[in-house]
Amino acid sequence: MSLDAPVGAQAEVRDTIAPKTVVESEVAWRGLIFDVRRDRVDLGTGEVVTRDYIDHPGAVLILALREIDGVDHLAMIRQYRHACRSYLWELPAGLLDIAGEAPRDAAARELREEVDLVATRWDVLIDAYASAGAFPEAYRVFLARDLAAAPGEPHQRTGEEADLTVRWVSLDDAYAAALAGQLHNPGALLGIMAAWGARAQGWSTLRPHDAPWPEHPAYRF
Repeated sequence: MSLDAPVGAQAEVRDTIAPKTVVESEVAWRGLIFDVRRDRVDLGTGEVVTRDYIDHPGAVLILALREIDGVDHLAMIRQYRHACRSYLWELPAGLLDIAGEAPRDAAARELREEVDLVATRWDVLIDAYASAGAFPEAYRVFLARDLAAAPGEPHQRTGEEADLTVRWVSLDDAYAAALAGQLHNPGALLGIMAAWGARAQGWSTLRPHDAPWPEHPAYRF
């Protein structure tokens, strides 16, 4: 019974990359940003199963933090998301869709494009999968500090970004909004909670901006 399971320590609670043998693979559907892939997978238990999942390039998110009147504030953006039929408060973010571009460089590009900011201090806050069962988009949340206005003309935004709204929200207020059920973007929720927890530990949990990221297939080896 589960109640009789042994107690696990932090060192034991660690995800493991261990690909199973793919017997057959095909693209079942092609989209503008992602594809749906269908694999037949040998689980190594005598059973071969068919699984559909989203084939996605991955993404980066940026929690841009600065002090206003001695209080930590982060940049949040409000953007329309048609799939949810909602305006969501999110963190600046973007796809890893430029070949050879390092994740931190992609994050710096998105920070400039979405909120016209540059940062000189970058750390990894947390890594995650969007939804491991069927949408294994690997994304990395960066903490960006020592912010300044981007030089030159503001970035010209189109589509849903054309009416993008930016607000500086205190980290404590953002954390409270998350727990109150006011926010629903998973990357924003994860980034806010990770930042709140990391700050409580004196930022000792931060990793270098180029920390290994084997969970993303492009950076696995």
